[in-house]
Amino acid sequence: MNYLSVEELTKTFGDRTIFEDITFGIDQGQKTAIVAKNGSGKTTLLRCLLGQEHIDSGRVVFRNDIRIAFMEQAENLNGDRTILEEVFSHDLPELRAVRDYNQAMSANDEELISKTFEAVTEMNAWDMETKVRQILDVLKLSDTSQKIRQLSGGQKKRVALAKVLVAEPDFLILDEPTNHLDLDMIEWLEEYLKKSSATILMVTHDRYFLEVVCDTIFEIDNQTIYKYKGNFSYYLEKKAQREEEHAVTVGKARNQFKKELEWMRRQPKARGTKQKARIEAFHDTKKVAKQRLDSEEMEIPIKMERLGTKILELHKIGKSFGDKVILDNFSYIFKRKERLGIVGNNGTGKSTFLNMILDVVPVDRGKIVKGETVVFGYYDQQMLKVDDDVKVIDVIREIAEFIPLEKGRQLSAAQLLEKFLFPRDMHYNFVRKLSGGEKRRLKLLTVLMKNPNFLILDEPTNDLDIFALAVLEDYLQSFQGCLIVVSHDRYFMDKMVDHLFVFRGEGQVKDLIGNYTTYRKMKSQEERENKKEASAQREEVESEKVEEVKPKEKKKLSYKEQQEFDSLEGILEKLEEEKEKLTAVLSDPNADNDQLMKAGERLSLVVGEIDEKTNRWLELSEYA
Repeated sequence: MNYLSVEELTKTFGDRTIFEDITFGIDQGQKTAIVAKNGSGKTTLLRCLLGQEHIDSGRVVFRNDIRIAFMEQAENLNGDRTILEEVFSHDLPELRAVRDYNQAMSANDEELISKTFEAVTEMNAWDMETKVRQILDVLKLSDTSQKIRQLSGGQKKRVALAKVLVAEPDFLILDEPTNHLDLDMIEWLEEYLKKSSATILMVTHDRYFLEVVCDTIFEIDNQTIYKYKGNFSYYLEKKAQREEEHAVTVGKARNQFKKELEWMRRQPKARGTKQKARIEAFHDTKKVAKQRLDSEEMEIPIKMERLGTKILELHKIGKSFGDKVILDNFSYIFKRKERLGIVGNNGTGKSTFLNMILDVVPVDRGKIVKGETVVFGYYDQQMLKVDDDVKVIDVIREIAEFIPLEKGRQLSAAQLLEKFLFPRDMHYNFVRKLSGGEKRRLKLLTVLMKNPNFLILDEPTNDLDIFALAVLEDYLQSFQGCLIVVSHDRYFMDKMVDHLFVFRGEGQVKDLIGNYTTYRKMKSQEERENKKEASAQREEVESEKVEEVKPKEKKKLSYKEQQEFDSLEGILEKLEEEKEKLTAVLSDPNADNDQLMKAGERLSLVVGEIDEKTNRWLELSEYA
């Protein structure tokens, strides 16, 4: 059943064409993602579909009887409302009815109470408030009396997410749903969407999302849309195949164009029917031949200052805000080529830790010693702070007209912009004309061109497209300095770091050897142990309650069940190892298309099997 039909859609901004005559459809139950380079019009397309942006031509048709919910990339929330008021402000009959009933109860208006009571009963909406509370609890928004304006960026993102999820839409549209969410939230959302019966259309750079959740990927490229019926691995394979075929087509057209151009130059003035047809064919060939084979890749040829023997030392540092402890007697000495990731729930002090290293926030106790040769490069979560009426090239020229490279070479500001995929025709555009991702990329360039040898990246993947991310990853893997990364992008963390600081709250920080997958494995193990301990405590409490009653004989595992239980732990370890290997294949830039596709398919099966075996282990562990 078709839920969305788009026919010959065209959108321009002035003389710039975003997409032209694109046609596609989405059927009931499809889980679809849109991928494209920054500035290609992903968010614009979503807004056009929902009538929030004017279209030049074409037609957009949603099925009449479906409920649609849209979560925008920038949260459009009322700062004067509380969290609960904002969620209940959703344009949904059931939520309105419950909200009106609660207001009538607060006002003690008996007539209105009776009227709203009937409305809630007719809609069978009595469990709606409970459902709202459950979703808010899962999203860690338990204090629903907080005003929206008092919330952090991550909390606002979760309120916006709660607002669309409680609507239980038939068609869910999400623009960068994982931005500003912590890792636990991202995994919860991934599982939620995977199991949801809703039809989904999303824009996301999260490659695990694309791999595990999506069954269809649309790519906007060269003002056209391409459809790939599969997950991220399938998309990578088919995209490479399409580009190879396109290169052959353009090559043939260019050869044909040369021959036809000679004929056009020497053709007689009299034009017969055959000649006219050949002239029309010439113009068609010219159009194909003039297409640019975009084989450019973003290059980051920045020179790095050499690090000395002493880099960065933290000696018994402590930091608190009132009763909230961030760090307590923490020590660490950074080594050459350090590749550190930082994880932890929102509010545990990750950004404060970075600011202490950068001497923006003072330590309460202890000291931080920085080496004389250390040059920090700090990329934070804030947008580029320049005047909107500044031209792109002037942002770079303010730092330097020429940038030194290795072996005495140098690049001009214009050349460097081109290396960063800002073509010449964009250099004199105003910053206000850039997309969110293009502004992020420009900001990253301003950080790197200062020649840092110690990079601190706080959420560097937000708003960057998957193509820019792949190049950034390649650069960071060859970066010879120190690297600290705070990121909620699991794929990025797996590829970039070799150990983690896990911020647990209350001043506790664990140094864990390994990447993000190692961290999740540790957390899963802890959760299993906690559940086992909680189960044992429940049994103990129950046995105390029935002390005077003859206790029942404790149920034991059968011989077959005991054998199964004994083998499960080993099976789970092997599955986790296989998952790590498959993830490594998907992260390997040298892997061929066949390997990527097979690894992606197997990863989905392995993840499902891990869930199944873990549930069985928990079930049997209660009686082991």
